Amino acid sequence: MTRIFSGIKPTGHLTLGNYLGAVRRWAEVDQYRADALFSVVDLHALTVEHDPARVRRLSRQAVTLLLAAGLDPGRCTLFVQSHVDEHARLSYLLECTATDGELRRMIQYKEKSAAARAAGQSVRVSLLTYPALMAADILAYETDEVPVGDDQTQHVELTRDLAVRFNQRYGHTFTVPRATPPKVGARVMDLQDPTGKMGKSHENGAGIVYLLDEPDVVRRKVMRAVTDSGREVAYDRENRPGVANLLDVLAACGGGEPAELAGAYTSYGALKRAVAEAVVEVLRPLRERHASLVAEPGYVDAVLREGAERARAVARPVVDRAYRAVGLLPPG
Repeated sequence: MTRIFSGIKPTGHLTLGNYLGAVRRWAEVDQYRADALFSVVDLHALTVEHDPARVRRLSRQAVTLLLAAGLDPGRCTLFVQSHVDEHARLSYLLECTATDGELRRMIQYKEKSAAARAAGQSVRVSLLTYPALMAADILAYETDEVPVGDDQTQHVELTRDLAVRFNQRYGHTFTVPRATPPKVGARVMDLQDPTGKMGKSHENGAGIVYLLDEPDVVRRKVMRAVTDSGREVAYDRENRPGVANLLDVLAACGGGEPAELAGAYTSYGALKRAVAEAVVEVLRPLRERHASLVAEPGYVDAVLREGAERARAVARPVVDRAYRAVGLLPPG
């Protein structure tokens, strides 16, 4: 059976973009068609300045939201990355396999290190070696497919390169995974900056719809969304990104093709009202389920405990095999 691994970082509150771009697919498709493992990758949140209490809080919130979105612990494995030691164990072996040049070429390292320097902060070594940890996340589970967006495809390609290199040097150890990008139209852009994606760690949340936003907050954010010059509602990603983003969101929430949906609206106001209500209705059951799960902390704890046990059972033999292959003396 095909094995899938994907993770989400607890660096901010989960957004509509996270849900429509990845989480909904995990819940509606991936967990049914494959042996799927989904992780809240909290170790990745430590590569930049962070508040420890906030990381813990967001990690638990992310797990709860993934359950609320429909991930079924009976069908998939849901766990927190730091609960499974094999991620950190394997990461070091892959740091020893990667080269300095490969890691410095990573686009996210260039962008985040530049942002840290601009803010007067030091750049942590873990930001540079982050792709090796991500590779460990994937390779520890003999993963076949990694559902990722465009911004993570480069990291999966590096993972493939490291797996092949390790196998060639030390004997066949890892499955070589492949990236499986989401369907076209699943990417949601910031409502105030439709040329940039709706990121959960953005400092200004005015253009971001969070999964736990109240309905009135969702409506207000959508109604204030940036549009484009002119009055015609038309789908043109390049020249009219604001309207195109709204049409993409509407299509993702209710179905249909964005270009076809455009013909049903004669004004930006009417389009925004339709988008706002569609988003509210998509998020309503998720928010209700989240509230019920928050009232059952023991259930969430049990899911994480069992998920970590299952993940560990898969990963430990793979990582032990890698330790033997690379020449490390096994414990007595």
